[in-house]
Formats: sequence, C-alpha cells, structure tokens
Amino acid sequence: MPQKRAAVAIGGNSLIQDKSKPDVLHQWSAVRETCTHIAGMIENGWDVVVTHGNGPQVGFMLRRHELAAAEVYSEPLDIIVADTQGAIGYMLQQALENEFRRRRIEKRVVTLITQVLVDADDSAFQHPTKPIGGYLSDEQADGFRADGWTVVDDAGRGLRRVVASPQPLRIIELEVINALLQQGIVVIAVGGGGIPVIENHKGELRELTGTPAVIDKDRATSLLASGIDAELFLISTAVEQVALNFNQPNQQNLSRMSLTEAQGYLQEGHFAKGSMQPKVEAVLRFLENGGQHALITNPQNINRALEGKTGTWVSVT
Repeated sequence: MPQKRAAVAIGGNSLIQDKSKPDVLHQWSAVRETCTHIAGMIENGWDVVVTHGNGPQVGFMLRRHELAAAEVYSEPLDIIVADTQGAIGYMLQQALENEFRRRRIEKRVVTLITQVLVDADDSAFQHPTKPIGGYLSDEQADGFRADGWTVVDDAGRGLRRVVASPQPLRIIELEVINALLQQGIVVIAVGGGGIPVIENHKGELRELTGTPAVIDKDRATSLLASGIDAELFLISTAVEQVALNFNQPNQQNLSRMSLTEAQGYLQEGHFAKGSMQPKVEAVLRFLENGGQHALITNPQNINRALEGKTGTWVSVT
C-alpha cells in the first residue's frame, strides 16, 4: 500500500478533556484515547507528523513559578515551551508506541524539540494579544506590569498577561523531520507552535536566540504541512464539524468547503476569534501554498472523517 503523508494537529482537548480534572493522571487517559485514533490512521497507510497544543500546561508552569518564586529560579517563556514540548511529546510518544504494540504495527515514534523562526520586527511584538497564565487580581496585575509584562482585560473575564504571537516563518528542524519521515518514523514536532527563535547576525555568522512569544499551533502546523509536502493537513479539535452560526438555533454544520467558500465565510465573520477562526486561516494558508486537502474534526471521529462519513473537508475546489 503506498504511503500517504499527513500533518495532524491535536488541540488542548486531546490532553485535558475535563477542565475540572487537569492533573497528569487524567491527561494520560486523554492522550491514550487520542493516540488510539491516530494509530488507526497510521494503520490505514498514513505517514504522520503529530503536533500539539500546550496552552494549559504553559499556564500551570507559570503558576508554579509564581508560587515558588521565593525558593527557586523562574524560567523564560522559550524554555517553558521547550519543557512542555518534551513532557507532552513523551506522553504522546509512549501512548502511540504502546498502541502500536497492541496492534502489531512495526513503527517507531520520536519527539523532536522544534524551533520555529519568527521575525524580530514582527508587529506582534508591539501589540501582544496571546493570553497566558491564570486570571489576576489588580494587585497581581500591577506587580506583573512592574516586571515588564503586558496585562489586559481578557474579553471581560478578568485580567491576564498577554504575549506576542508572531507569524511562523521557517521550521528550523524541517530537514530532520523529512529525513525521519523517509525512514517511516512517526514524528512528534512543533509542539505548542514551536519554540520561537529570532536570527541574530554577527558578521557572516547567524545565531538563533529564543524570544518571549507564543506561536499559534495551527499556523505552525500549516507551515509544517507545506514543508513536508503533506497530502493532508488534519486539525483535531473539540467539535466534529465546522459550523456556521455556531451554538445558534440556525447552526449549520458543514461537511465540505472549497477554498473560495471558506474565504467567504471567514470574511463574513462566521468563525470565532481564538477558536475556529485561526484553524480556518491555517487551513487556507496550507491550500494557498499548494496543499490539496484539509480536514477538521474531533479526535474520536478522525477515522470516520477520513472515510468521508463526518468532519469538515476543505479543498482547493
């Protein structure tokens, strides 16, 4: 059977299904369930790169730093992203390999700590918008502002810190990812959108340096999907299908959209910011850069969607 190549982006719901139970034990249960569906996809002939979100985990780590500030050193945001890449990658890697053993699939899995280049002059650094960490009291907010953080009101729900969310330009480890795929290895990469790095020029020497930002995971996965020449960009999220008029009496689920239709729905404001909008934007970018097919659905319906029974397919025509 000829192998097909896909980039699969799994969202936070694949790690924390119940916000009242965010502990590691329950994360393991969620990861194992998600990995059964990814393993089914691989069993059906797909070569896969898996990416993942890390928003809740970054928030928990920042909170630990705050609570332990009097006792231990804190870490910069790029190190926190790297930490969560390793931890979540380990969970996905172990769960996938255990599922492969159960299915008698001869596959290996590797987690790759991945850097993603951003532009130091990206306007996002002057206008940070990505909320991180928990909600703050006025006193806590003042303290963080004094330490150089930007703190804003998060859609009327309370005060939170925000950081820049610059556009991803290049995946530093792309050659390594492609080499691993050529060997039939399942790769977990670009976790949390990748570790954001900028390029410093010192004469002819170019050095990379981490920068305090958070890259949108779906944007980074779109870039990755193009870079590996994927036949499919799959976004696994909280809903089975994309919908117009979401959560309204006249909600209309969509089984298919052309590139032109998706552009139109986006311009009409059908997709919520911070929710479905960035996912549709990432899909459009993949198609505009030469991709042919994208699919949005929830983890438990991945294989039914691949059979055309559910999910929302987005294609060039």
